Amino acid sequence: AVAKMVQGSFKWHQYQVVGRHLPTEKMPNPTVFRMKVWAEDKVKAESKFWYFLKKLRRVKKANGQILSVNEIFEKAPTTIKNFGVWVRYQSRTGYHNAYKEYRDTTLNGAIDQLYHEMGSRHRCRFSCIQIIKTATVPASACKRTNTQQFLNSKIRFPLTFKLVRPSSRELKTTYKASRPTTAMF
Repeated sequence: AVAKMVQGSFKWHQYQVVGRHLPTEKMPNPTVFRMKVWAEDKVKAESKFWYFLKKLRRVKKANGQILSVNEIFEKAPTTIKNFGVWVRYQSRTGYHNAYKEYRDTTLNGAIDQLYHEMGSRHRCRFSCIQIIKTATVPASACKRTNTQQFLNSKIRFPLTFKLVRPSSRELKTTYKASRPTTAMF
């Protein structure tokens, strides 16, 4: 229940969709296909499954069946990890392949960052992005400098704005005689 609560606030959820071609006389035991997709809900995950399966194999929704749809949750949603995402996207000039790295506690959070970054930096909509592969990347294998700057074990963040607060409610006043000093340097 705690894992669902922590991971339920994201727009994109990871689903495992399992489907196959309908059994026929020629093919009584068709091949079963399993795919991991990101979608907002189960219905959109099924739709995305058929979209990719139609491109990869000669199976479409009219002559296929969904066997199961399961949401995948993170095993450790409270520990920070480095995620690598291989993505294919359509820009105004054509199709491009890209590798992105993100630091997050969950893969859903990293994918959320991906969609926001692709929208802002590349003006790329959700429908134009295809996630090829994702992986948890160890600290030694991180490539991007934006990720590498946080891998230092002795990293410190300065406290730039510090306001002295009253020790009790009785000492709190709406107006002060002098302006507070917030600069710490």
